[in-house]
Amino acid sequence: MKEYSSAAAFTSGRQTVVTIGTFDGVHIGHKAILHRLVATAKKEDLDSVLLTFFPHPRMVLQTDTSLQLINTISEKKELLQQTGLDHLVIHPFTHAFSRLTAVEYVRDILVNKLRAKKIIIGYDHRFGRNRTATIEDLRDFGKTYHFEVEEISAQELDEVAVSSTKIRRALLAGDITTANNFLGYPFMLTGTVIKGKRIGRTLAYPTANLHIAENYKLIPKNGVYVVRSNIDGNTAYGITSIGTNPTVGGTETTIETYFLDLDMDLYNRSLRIEFLTHIRDEAHFKDVDLLKQAIEKDEQFARSYLDTHE
Repeated sequence: MKEYSSAAAFTSGRQTVVTIGTFDGVHIGHKAILHRLVATAKKEDLDSVLLTFFPHPRMVLQTDTSLQLINTISEKKELLQQTGLDHLVIHPFTHAFSRLTAVEYVRDILVNKLRAKKIIIGYDHRFGRNRTATIEDLRDFGKTYHFEVEEISAQELDEVAVSSTKIRRALLAGDITTANNFLGYPFMLTGTVIKGKRIGRTLAYPTANLHIAENYKLIPKNGVYVVRSNIDGNTAYGITSIGTNPTVGGTETTIETYFLDLDMDLYNRSLRIEFLTHIRDEAHFKDVDLLKQAIEKDEQFARSYLDTHE
């Protein structure tokens, strides 16, 4: 899969079949659409293209800063790499881009830049300035610019939308099992290990404190989870605590992972944590001894879970 930082950077000389969308999560519903895109490209001797946008249009057009996405852009790229796509175009979404008329968008982006011969799109897709153009308008443009439009059914699109909504709700409820079932892979957090307050060390449970740079990344509900990571090519399992550490008077949310059977310095490393299951919600214990007892039970739960699931 080739990546392009804009439609203008697209360099394939072949005609293409294109789909367009955010594809946040790259979940099982998205993969069904992408499978159709890739299969169509092979059948019709075209290149498959996904046109997506970053930043997310809502980040640019709305002052609402509460938008939470299932994937960072880097995570999304990696997931799309596995789908068999020929080309991924991540076009910068700006105010100027949002002001393109429907004809400018179709002619200049889809036809002249991406060389679309076929577009696979949802029945409710809207585009152009103020999102006024519809799939019927796109079909009309197709007659002018010689491309076909294939409609993704309401049912298939509904399944995609329901999946995205259920994934976000499940993660915010701490329901990792449901989220992972819809994703088709373990939900992940990717960041850099930074120095924390070293409270875990005093409890004999040293933790890696994960800093996530992307403030739009969805963080699961505060609580304790069984996780795994790949460290130096080896699978490492652990317990991740998301929360404010209320027992020791913490106020800021941290993401801390105690790795089972691993003793190494992880500071300043890039680390990805994959969530396997939820253990318990965050709790405020009366004293540190009770907290340590709870962590010991968390470890017992994790080891038992891993014995039967991994």
